[in-house]
Amino acid sequence: MALQCPTTKLEKILLPTDGSEFCEGAVREAINLAKTCSSTIVAMSVIETNPEYETIAPQLVEKAEKEARANLERLKDRISKEEVNCEIIARQGEDPYTYIVEEAEKNHVNMIIMGRRGRTGLKRLMMGSVTAKVIGHASSNVLVVPKAAKIDLRKILVATDGSKYSDAAVNEAVVMAKQSGAILVIISVVPSDAESPFDIVHSEMQKGAISDIESQEAEKNVKRAKQHAEENGLAVKGFILSGRPYNAIIETAKEERANLIVVGSHGRTGISRLLMGSVAERVIGLAECPVLVVKA
Repeated sequence: MALQCPTTKLEKILLPTDGSEFCEGAVREAINLAKTCSSTIVAMSVIETNPEYETIAPQLVEKAEKEARANLERLKDRISKEEVNCEIIARQGEDPYTYIVEEAEKNHVNMIIMGRRGRTGLKRLMMGSVTAKVIGHASSNVLVVPKAAKIDLRKILVATDGSKYSDAAVNEAVVMAKQSGAILVIISVVPSDAESPFDIVHSEMQKGAISDIESQEAEKNVKRAKQHAEENGLAVKGFILSGRPYNAIIETAKEERANLIVVGSHGRTGISRLLMGSVAERVIGLAECPVLVVKA
């Protein structure tokens, strides 16, 4: 049976790369998605530099530019061998994220697929600043893929807090689950300082520690999302949890063996758009599977 494209519109994928091993997961999954969805991949590299550096060490800038273009040409050859159409773009300047966002808008891409650098301990809680800024500023969805992760859509986890941003994430997750035949896991998390997340519904002892209003709101969010999914004929599981939201999302994804986590990106303006909020940022930094950040 031929694989079906998991999303309704994926004509163009933007694939930023620095040629490092950390981009391998993003490259591999971009190719797989492009093959399934008949998409064009726009691969790009940004040589980070500034006028002062260009004046002091022009030969190093020239060398970096040659290496970046050579990497892009090799990547284009690899993608073309998979019978996927590929365009390449090289830019140079300060703040690489601005060029990525600019090219995404200019090329009308439907999704940006980025790699994630390997981290251990506390450093893993924060992703690279370029990725964070791209997610904060881009208008298209952004898929972040750890090096070893693969997109195998058998089970999708989506988190909802009832906002319009998480509604957009739920809608996208429902479409993807319907297109791919995946089971959908919907969770809503009531924030608390608990070290380990617990299920409010099945933990009478802990219920008293949680605000009734927050608990009812979370229950309403899950019920609404489940109803939407079931109306689309999906197999759905719903959880109302309490704990640290990022930890609850990560732990539930592991326990349920989710192959993709879908989260919303809260709208921000100005400087605050540079950060997505610690929950999404920590989920992306710690998740073992790919994370799709959906824009409302």
